[in-house]
Amino acid sequence: MPPWNSHISATRWLRSLAGALASVVFRSGCRLCEELLTRADRLPICDACLESFRRIKDGVCPRCGQPWMHSAGSAEDGAICGQCRARQFAFDAARSFGIYEGNLTRAIVLLKYEEIEPLGAWFAKRLRDVQAALSQELAADVIVPVRLYRTRERERGFNQVDLFGRPLARNLGLAYRPVLLKRERPRPEKHLLDFDERWAAVRGAFVIREGGRVDNLRILLLDDVMTSGATLDACSRALRDAGAKSVVRLTIARAVRQAIPVGESA
Repeated sequence: MPPWNSHISATRWLRSLAGALASVVFRSGCRLCEELLTRADRLPICDACLESFRRIKDGVCPRCGQPWMHSAGSAEDGAICGQCRARQFAFDAARSFGIYEGNLTRAIVLLKYEEIEPLGAWFAKRLRDVQAALSQELAADVIVPVRLYRTRERERGFNQVDLFGRPLARNLGLAYRPVLLKRERPRPEKHLLDFDERWAAVRGAFVIREGGRVDNLRILLLDDVMTSGATLDACSRALRDAGAKSVVRLTIARAVRQAIPVGESA
């Protein structure tokens, strides 16, 4: 029996045990393709759908992680994309597990609106591998998740980033600071924002909570998706202004409008 440090931990353990038993007795369908699940775990997505996620590997901008196309030997070491040169992002580097498309998009939507802890743990293992590939110069001391605005988090009952942030922190042996960042302004009601609207919407929207300290700390900043980079840049600026030594951004997925040829802007 696991140690019960609190009523909450005991409840979570019992819920996990019940879910595991149910997954053995009552076979269910994959939440993405509805094929019958054959594994005896609680991950609600089949192996075929998991393998369909388009992973980001080599060939990315070393600063923002944007995939680009280039012929062998055409990019100089350390070259960054046009968007990084134009925007001057506040984070030191950014990496993502996969491309925000298809089944990966649908899996992230599941994570946003349903508290599926096994799915969060699966993504945490993928992000651990992504983080391990970063150079030692981009190491981290603490993990900080991007927060939802307070009313949205109350509506959902959880912050989806915590579902993979907490197990990632355990895997890496790092401190997890879930309430260090505070979002002071909600996202605009408009469902679809263009590139410039995204940047305007988050400018100055994030602050460090009163009493929060990040002096000389190396921050691993977590979110589920990177689109324009505006939210992560705003969070990074708040952390930098508070004294953070460096900020490395890590997300499950990133939206890519098109691959960026070397020397051209996004």
